Amino acid sequence: MTSKTTSLSAGILLATCLALLSAPLAAGQDDSGPDNPGQPEVIYELHHDVSPPLRDIEPLPETGGPRVIPLGRRQPPAAVVPQLDPVLQESAGPFVGTTPGLNFLGVGVGLDNFTVGSAPPDTNGAVGATQFVQWVNVSFAVFSKTTGALVHGPVAGNTLWSGFGGQCQAHNDGDPIAQYNKAAGRWVLAQPVFESPFVYCIAVSTTSDATGTYHRYAFSMPNFPDYPKLGVWPDAYYASFNMFSGNSFVGARACAFNRSAMLAGTAATAICFQQSSAVFSLLPSDLDGTTAPPTGSPNFLLNFETNSLNLFKFHVDFASPAKSTFTGPTVIPVAPFTPACGGGVCIPQPNTSQKLDSLADRLMYRLAYRNFGTHESLVVNHSVFVSGNKHSQVDGVRWYEVRNPNGAPGVFQEGTFSPDSNSRWMGSIAMDKVGDIAVGYSVSSSTLFPSIRYTGRVPTDLLGTLESEKTITAGTGSQNGGLNRWGDYSSMSVDPADDCTFWYTNEYLETTGSFNWSTRIASFKFPGC
Repeated sequence: MTSKTTSLSAGILLATCLALLSAPLAAGQDDSGPDNPGQPEVIYELHHDVSPPLRDIEPLPETGGPRVIPLGRRQPPAAVVPQLDPVLQESAGPFVGTTPGLNFLGVGVGLDNFTVGSAPPDTNGAVGATQFVQWVNVSFAVFSKTTGALVHGPVAGNTLWSGFGGQCQAHNDGDPIAQYNKAAGRWVLAQPVFESPFVYCIAVSTTSDATGTYHRYAFSMPNFPDYPKLGVWPDAYYASFNMFSGNSFVGARACAFNRSAMLAGTAATAICFQQSSAVFSLLPSDLDGTTAPPTGSPNFLLNFETNSLNLFKFHVDFASPAKSTFTGPTVIPVAPFTPACGGGVCIPQPNTSQKLDSLADRLMYRLAYRNFGTHESLVVNHSVFVSGNKHSQVDGVRWYEVRNPNGAPGVFQEGTFSPDSNSRWMGSIAMDKVGDIAVGYSVSSSTLFPSIRYTGRVPTDLLGTLESEKTITAGTGSQNGGLNRWGDYSSMSVDPADDCTFWYTNEYLETTGSFNWSTRIASFKFPGC
């Protein structure tokens, strides 16, 4: 009898262990850890639901007074070591022959009695079928893309998760991204939660109307998920984060969220790869145009190190997560550069000793991808120190077009735009369907209030050059009060209706002060598109 009981107990124990090993993981749990580094982590949603129409949700109130949204750096800004820039463009090219579209006030001071509650605004937005959605840190709004009229908002960012419960509803921490999934005709709106337990919140609209209903999701994050950036790809929504434990940078993190499940509103997973602290601030590629990447193409992610771009490839397999891979980097040599302000604060303004943050320790959003059939292109930019023959100690926009990311990637063209003694930084770049390139940015000096400008090029221009610039908005104030943060990003997007019209949004000040920024939204196109 004792022998039979022991045998039965052992069998039950073995069966229980096998059942536990084969059971699905609990919500939010992953299948890797300290003993399994560098392997794909499967993250299960904490919760998902379908929201009421956004237009019917009572806006949640903003809480607290003006605050500075935290920013994590891998290391303190370095001393600037001047060096000549071999791709410096010190004079403007021909007049940029774009046709202007709309130019209207975005979220910020001057819009619908809006009161600024945080800085910097992290100005970004996207254009959809009939609307433009702009999200500036802790508030967002929906505008008509035909008239610029305000359709909805501004409302607090976590209004989107009202009734959802948990951290997404309880917190409104900024660092948002507003995207438009062009192929599906859906909005993708996301923001992190910076208080433990850390969460990434993603909402995918059920139609092309940004004021309608959304499939809402929450995914757990193991550490403080700083500076998230989001790219739309055929097989997933790819996001990158700079992960911090306290004040210590622990490495970049790349995650793929199940696009098809989130479009359908069903249970969704994410597959993530955590990098070491040697990898900082990745940008995921974001698809522009109607031609998808080649079948099975990975998502491409870029960052930069000394005089190089680093290309990583993320292949996701939601059916067999263990087959997901994150490979790289492939080192792509570029012309030598020095990050603007050593990566820190040095941008001058009129009538104040207060300098502005260049945020030049990372690539600027977006990493725009386009498949032309004959070739694939990635365009991206960052801010660099300029020491040239005509002027010195200013900052300019370094931009690149990288081709053949699926094969042997290389720089097809690159340049640093700095045609005068003003500093240019906080850029965003994109390319239309015929290969025209547009770059928007902030511009400032000791005699020029921070303003919003753009330039661009057409395929027949000399490689590595941009045409003369146009002003979207001339600033009429400087930022003071000890507030040096600016940005931390701006956004250039391409209209899915014609795949030609560029939409750009960035910040400026109408009067000197702090926590009183305004933003602008403008559209334009090249006549050859």
